[in-house]
Amino acid sequence: MDNDVQDSSVLKDGFLVKRGHVVLNWKVRWFVLKADKLLYYKYEGGKRDSCHRGTIPLAGCEITCPYLEFENRPLVLRLKSNSSEEYFLEACSREERDEWATEIRAAVQKLRPGSTNTPPAPARKGSKSLQLHNINLSQVVDSMYDVHSGIKMSSHVEQGSTYINCFSGSAVVDWLVFMQLALTRVEAVTLASALLDEGSVRAVGIKSVEAIRNAALGEQFLDDSTALYSFAESFKKRGSVKAEKSVSAVELSGRVQKRGYLLKQGHKVKNWKVRLFVLRAEPGFLHYYDPSKDDISPAGGFSLRGCLVSSLHDNGIPSGVKGKVQGNLFKIITQTDRHYFIQAPTRQEKMEWIEAIKQLT
Repeated sequence: MDNDVQDSSVLKDGFLVKRGHVVLNWKVRWFVLKADKLLYYKYEGGKRDSCHRGTIPLAGCEITCPYLEFENRPLVLRLKSNSSEEYFLEACSREERDEWATEIRAAVQKLRPGSTNTPPAPARKGSKSLQLHNINLSQVVDSMYDVHSGIKMSSHVEQGSTYINCFSGSAVVDWLVFMQLALTRVEAVTLASALLDEGSVRAVGIKSVEAIRNAALGEQFLDDSTALYSFAESFKKRGSVKAEKSVSAVELSGRVQKRGYLLKQGHKVKNWKVRLFVLRAEPGFLHYYDPSKDDISPAGGFSLRGCLVSSLHDNGIPSGVKGKVQGNLFKIITQTDRHYFIQAPTRQEKMEWIEAIKQLT
């Protein structure tokens, strides 16, 4: 966090959720990427332990991203060390996962004998390098339907409607890359667009339908976690239904504005725990999840209507805050006068969260 001495050798740092080696549970760790290794630490009371929990050597390391073998955990990447030890790490968003994978791959590349340290040229947006005439689209669809290795279907809520037996655009792209049917995300979008054009897959959500209507020449398929698609057959059979006007359906129907790992102080036991926070708009809600669990339901949350959010000074411990505090504190007071104390990993992230929340209060 910001109060630590800045180390120029750090290439990237941040929270990731790591699967244990002996006890196969998931725990949040603070990861620090250096030129030849990836270090991970445990946080206690908002402060990193002085003794780190482990080191992943990067020389000869293999990276698989995305890695889709864990149900309800679609944002995992796998590292396989030179000694064949496997590490499974989950990020808070697809963008953050891919950024970690890119940084780690670059570090591994530089460690290879004879490396010129020149990164590979990125694929151009809209690239048509994928030779679609060599791909049997019917076989691709059959593979997507496969019970064991196919794409996972679920229910999604969008602006008051629940769409069943569908998947997000980024989930399709992840699956195509993971199954090696496409080498890059750009190629996967091209392939998914072909499936869309030939009628095997169809847009079922408002965002994906609008993208087709407004699309210029090029791909119409969205590599987006909020754009929804379905198999054409299953959509005809099941379709979409209006969401029940339950509190949970309304709360979770808003557009996702921001995601990230933050530390939250408990209300009863005043300890600090890392939680995955998701900020939604229309309606404005802030939910938090326990990243150690596979449960996709939020552990808690509240409406942002009438909320007050403010930055807290890092000097001293403000009233209501217990335990060791690393800094980058802010407070949210709800309309029902409940106080939430939250710590961000950096001062910049704290200000970004405050600004995003203020726009929805």
